[in-house]
Amino acid sequence: MTVLPEVNQLGFFEIRLESIGGLGANLAGKMLAEAGIVGADVDGVGFSSYGSEKKGSPVKAHIRFCEFGTPIRDTSPIEHPHVVGIFHEALLAAGAASGIRPGGMILVNSAQSAQRIIEESDVRGCRVAVLDATRIAMEEKNKVNMAMLGGLFRLCGFLDPAFMKDVIAKSLGKKYPQAVGQAIRVFERGYAEIRTMESAAPAAEESAAAAAPESPFGYLNQPLGGMVVTPGSSLLKDLSISRSGILPAFDPATCIHCAQCDTACPDLCFVWEEQPDKRGRMQMFLQGIDYQYCKGCLKCVEACPTDSLSRMLEEEGYAAANRVKQRFDFVEA
Repeated sequence: MTVLPEVNQLGFFEIRLESIGGLGANLAGKMLAEAGIVGADVDGVGFSSYGSEKKGSPVKAHIRFCEFGTPIRDTSPIEHPHVVGIFHEALLAAGAASGIRPGGMILVNSAQSAQRIIEESDVRGCRVAVLDATRIAMEEKNKVNMAMLGGLFRLCGFLDPAFMKDVIAKSLGKKYPQAVGQAIRVFERGYAEIRTMESAAPAAEESAAAAAPESPFGYLNQPLGGMVVTPGSSLLKDLSISRSGILPAFDPATCIHCAQCDTACPDLCFVWEEQPDKRGRMQMFLQGIDYQYCKGCLKCVEACPTDSLSRMLEEEGYAAANRVKQRFDFVEA
């Protein structure tokens, strides 16, 4: 009989996956639940929550495990998980680790060290693990979710990795039989390549750090008349959190300024400036990319006829160092 490492007052060991659309967290949650309920001889439930089904939109997966005989009457979103899997490092700044239980485990898809994650994020009192799942997925030409599943199985010792490989083969075998071997290899690398570190417990006065962040608006301070204070467009937003670890790199030396990239781009990414050409005629020349608005869809790379735009694995600081800011003719309120 499988013994869960820890349970809450309702008898559940809880796992929450924080992700964005396109990284496969929904499927990963289903497979993780199946591997526990069918393969680890425990009971449980799993479900996902998300809005529009598109790349870059927020996705959460919730998995509860319990011993047989435990009443399963709680299907609400998990607020205080024992384990959090964060599929995109930028989600840490948006509170992805909120509510983690003291002594809980956090797995972050990141090329940084666990020590740096601890220093830059308020995740003290937890066991922090990092896994460069994006790099593994690119090297193996597969999905981030398989690497993250490998890391989660390493952290959750009661789960059987061998059974998970059977789940992968069954889930992918009918529609994508050619991808089964790659997916299992990515899972094995995720299991083997995570790096963990214990973080110091927070001081008593900081114990509220694990509380879930409150909404900025409530019934006492909601704008009168239901005013929409945040525009629906992306003009004033930072879309960098929507990138799944890949972005376009721009080489101005080979650019012919044809604007096919700008035609394909949905998010105001490309910055142009009117300048004289070799004959002194005024023309629009591409200056670069404003990465604040780039969500990494790479439609521009597909449209570029000269390979001036290429896909690259996003490196820390690259977007900020190479960003060319847009010039809008308006004043922010």
